[in-house]
Amino acid sequence: MFIKELDETGRTMTVAVPLTRGTEKTRIKKRSLANEYGLPVATRKEPFTQECYVEWQIGYDVVTDDEEKLARTTLKDKRFTGANGKEKALYELSEYVFYFHRWGIVSAGQIDNIRKFLSDIDDSRLLDTNGDYVIERSCPVPQKLFGIDFECTQVKYPLFIHKFHESEIVSEIKISEKQYAIGVQPMLYICFPVTELSARTPLPGRTAETKENADFIIDPSNIGVFLETLKIFGILSKNHKADILSIIDVILT
Repeated sequence: MFIKELDETGRTMTVAVPLTRGTEKTRIKKRSLANEYGLPVATRKEPFTQECYVEWQIGYDVVTDDEEKLARTTLKDKRFTGANGKEKALYELSEYVFYFHRWGIVSAGQIDNIRKFLSDIDDSRLLDTNGDYVIERSCPVPQKLFGIDFECTQVKYPLFIHKFHESEIVSEIKISEKQYAIGVQPMLYICFPVTELSARTPLPGRTAETKENADFIIDPSNIGVFLETLKIFGILSKNHKADILSIIDVILT
């Protein structure tokens, strides 16, 4: 999600959150408990409730050879070479931390502590290669469906939920199969209730307007969530770890 407004005097930034179009990165969902599986909400037809929340697959970079994607970042010249060999610019998560470091809210010491933390972790312990966190499949059991013979297998996917201190925001790590390769991939999401959003009128009790966006405010009271998310990203895989360490170098330069 792109930065809609930067207020250097007030040390805040506004991020635009789409309410009516579910993308591959953000969706409005609902659930009654934090560890439940969220169900998508058709916000143009179904009113927002206290159970509605934003599921945001937050990113931290954008490839520089894609002009459309590069246009989304405010830091086009803050670049690094990703673990995949592609040139990238800071975006979303890394953007937020960059600005709050420049504004003096996030110290160099706090960021360097993340570098030290990740540098001390052996790659074999990262989530994509750690044998303690695997996708489990039960033995096949014969099952008839409408007279047709099947074998039924139960599949369990690891889900990690982290509750940030004194915040309504939580992070989720979902481990699933890679779509186009062998192995697993941990995916990181940030989730927060729609009551954390600012809109022209309060969201609970009404449906979304056509192409409506709401504002999510990042300020000194919640930037710690995003700093910690940067740290969490680094434990997902060897590539994530390498990217975050490179991003830290850019931020501190």
